[in-house]
Amino acid sequence: MDQVIIQDVHMNGSTSGTSYSANSSVQKRAIFITRPIVEEAILNLLSKLYIFAATSKLRKPNTIGIAELGCSSGPNALLAVSHILETIYNKHYRSGSVTPEILVFLNDLPGNDFNTLFKDVGRFCGELRRSNGDGFGPCFVAGIPGTFYGRLFPSDTLHIVHSSYSLQWLSQVPQGIEKTNKGNFYITKSSPPSVITAYLNQFKKDFRAFLECRSEELVNGGRMVLTLVGRSSSDPTSQDCCSFWDLLALSAHDMVLRGAIEKEKFDLFNIPNYFPSTKEVKSIILSEGSFTINQLETFHVNWDGSDPKGNANSERVNNLESSHYAANTLRAVSEPLLANHFGEEIMDELYGRFRERVAEYASKGKTKFTNLVISVTKMEKDL
Repeated sequence: MDQVIIQDVHMNGSTSGTSYSANSSVQKRAIFITRPIVEEAILNLLSKLYIFAATSKLRKPNTIGIAELGCSSGPNALLAVSHILETIYNKHYRSGSVTPEILVFLNDLPGNDFNTLFKDVGRFCGELRRSNGDGFGPCFVAGIPGTFYGRLFPSDTLHIVHSSYSLQWLSQVPQGIEKTNKGNFYITKSSPPSVITAYLNQFKKDFRAFLECRSEELVNGGRMVLTLVGRSSSDPTSQDCCSFWDLLALSAHDMVLRGAIEKEKFDLFNIPNYFPSTKEVKSIILSEGSFTINQLETFHVNWDGSDPKGNANSERVNNLESSHYAANTLRAVSEPLLANHFGEEIMDELYGRFRERVAEYASKGKTKFTNLVISVTKMEKDL
């Protein structure tokens, strides 16, 4: 798969029935679940900033830089930012001080639907002013196109970095696996050890680069909260991280058998995704050395976005409806990649077949994403 295509990875744009905007309830639930961790990180940061200012006779910071990395578009793009700003405002309101000026940076790859995103920004800022009144200082919002596996901001610009459901995407398909992972879109039980190693090494390289870049851009003591799809098992071929890519590959193979997809194209396709374990993530953070780990936890969200802890009355118990939601969720995040490789004309049939396989698979048990949430603090550097 061409490197240029990987750099243009993006979610389905617009607000159509197959768009990310209309099919991101899974990601929305993850944002709500991790909200207490984000709030803790912000309040801890603000307390330390103001204690430092008081003890060193410096002014309180008059600007706070916030980056939302891998923002995509649609209602979730500004949801986490809204939570962050509410926390900052409430902290200052209780202390009787005016909120500093806020700089919000919305980042994603250049292929992202920034047009739809920017249409929401004006309304978002207006609602902030109406709900928080005069005590809320100016808020400036900017789009930052580019890969977060490289530098995006000047040094010491950011105080808070948030990213949700983005870091499991790699900068590229691991090199050298095209001819050894035939018939699979991702790691499976049938993948040779070299493929598993290549995926892990690519994730290590990418995640380390992400940490190195953010360590330059964050102020001393700056905080990051990162949520990504991972796995609870030590086995990278376990079902809790691989099964939905397996189902999509089987759906594509059905179309190979009937001649709708060329076998050679099918064998060469691999997803630039990796679902790490907590042990792998912790090891990379510690070896990179710029951050201390405050929290590293796992939680689950159902494939269809329903609450895995809910009772039967609160869940989507209709298997057909549930599989429809699950299939559309995966379509919204993967269709641009598959359309680039296989052609747009077969997407409806491919994801229709995928929906049928999801329904069959889900009838045998729970279908849940394992998520990792990581809260870290940038270690202070000598001045």
